[in-house]
Amino acid sequence: MDRSFDGICAAFFASVSIREGQAHKRQGLDAFTDVSHLMPVKIKKVVQGKEIESLKEVLEEAKEKNLPISIAGKQHSMGGHTYYENGIVLDMTKFRRIVSFNEKKKTIRVQSGATWDDIQKYVNPYGLAVKVMQSQNIFTIGGSLSANAHGRDIRYGSLIDTVRSFTLLKADGEIITVKPSDDLFTAVIGGYGLFGVILDVELSLTKDELYKMETTSLHFDEYTDYFQKHVKNNKEVRMHLARISTAKTNFLKEMYVTNYSLTSDQQIDPYRELKEDQLVIPLKFMLGLSRRFDMGKDLLWNLQKKYFQSQNDQLITRNNVMRSDSAFLEYENESDTDVLQEYFVPVDRFRAYIDDMRSFLQQEELNLMNITIRYVQKNEKADLSYAKEDMFALVLLVNYGFEKEEKAEAERVIRQMTDITLRHHGSYYLPYMPYQTKAQMKQAYPKTDLFFQKKKQADPDGRFINYFYERYNTQ
Repeated sequence: MDRSFDGICAAFFASVSIREGQAHKRQGLDAFTDVSHLMPVKIKKVVQGKEIESLKEVLEEAKEKNLPISIAGKQHSMGGHTYYENGIVLDMTKFRRIVSFNEKKKTIRVQSGATWDDIQKYVNPYGLAVKVMQSQNIFTIGGSLSANAHGRDIRYGSLIDTVRSFTLLKADGEIITVKPSDDLFTAVIGGYGLFGVILDVELSLTKDELYKMETTSLHFDEYTDYFQKHVKNNKEVRMHLARISTAKTNFLKEMYVTNYSLTSDQQIDPYRELKEDQLVIPLKFMLGLSRRFDMGKDLLWNLQKKYFQSQNDQLITRNNVMRSDSAFLEYENESDTDVLQEYFVPVDRFRAYIDDMRSFLQQEELNLMNITIRYVQKNEKADLSYAKEDMFALVLLVNYGFEKEEKAEAERVIRQMTDITLRHHGSYYLPYMPYQTKAQMKQAYPKTDLFFQKKKQADPDGRFINYFYERYNTQ
């Protein structure tokens, strides 16, 4: 089922369970890192956030000792967004209580360390579901807000549209409630933890629904027309994803698309039970082959496509479409790692964009393992908005080594892929390795200067710091 395979598009985003202060065994360092394992550093300590008073105490300590603070959830950002050298890491994963729930109004308020899985388990018995979240349900709500996540639902867009309010612990110790009309709302959502500690969040929910799965194969140059006619303009289609082949035999040419359409019979009870991942061991095996061999990529592509086509007409609830813990994607290796890049390209530029990307990548040695495609509606509410118009989001899974030369080569290729994307009036997603230049960021995110001005105003002493800030701060 799709929840079993969808993690392939975001493999290392949900692949490794990081413990506080985990040693970076590959390089022999007693250091803190994230799931990429590419930026290990020594920190002062990790503090688990359990009570608001203890969080305030950490702020006081940091102020007295002039220490930086970074905020961590599940630590699945890949570019040092959740820690900083010689700083304090606030681990918010124990700060996860359900604060309030209103079935009639379809709202829920949760502490920021709660996961989407926590919410799903709580609201599923009431026939309710989440509007927007990532394809996996393991991430914390605070972390998802900080990245302004998006998902598969083609109607709701980015996470910022579903947030009714949140409370924020600022650097000066003040706790404020932030609403959509407030200036900080558009900075904190998509702000990567730079404005304070998100304490709790009120989210809008929606009705759980029963969908029918349908998978269709097509050529890449048919995709835009197919999407416009059969997906976007079809009111019955609620969710959508696509994949384009990274196999050598049909590289960036063959595609398959999976739609989740509302069924006429909404007798949902027989399907309501929340499901867990399946096929873990064979998927791990197939991904392992794909990392090492071209034939592995060919085999995985063909098996994926056939499997999804075999699921046509299967019925599945909204909650189960949006449910995967991605346990099968755990990947530990002494010599290499899996990382993500994500590019957004206008819908009407997709065909030309893929042609240009193919021409470039066929000349490179990048070990590109998977590309998943979603649709994101135009949404410019967040200061760091990635969807300046209706976009296709391409999530790339890449494997490369830890050696200095290998990392430098990956950085070069990723920058050039970013240039191709920008030439097609696209943008890129910010939670991953900070390989893009400041100039590339400012072109993709025209409000970059405004964002960092707000950061300076809200936190003049620079108490909340991470490597994203260090790399791109313009003030």
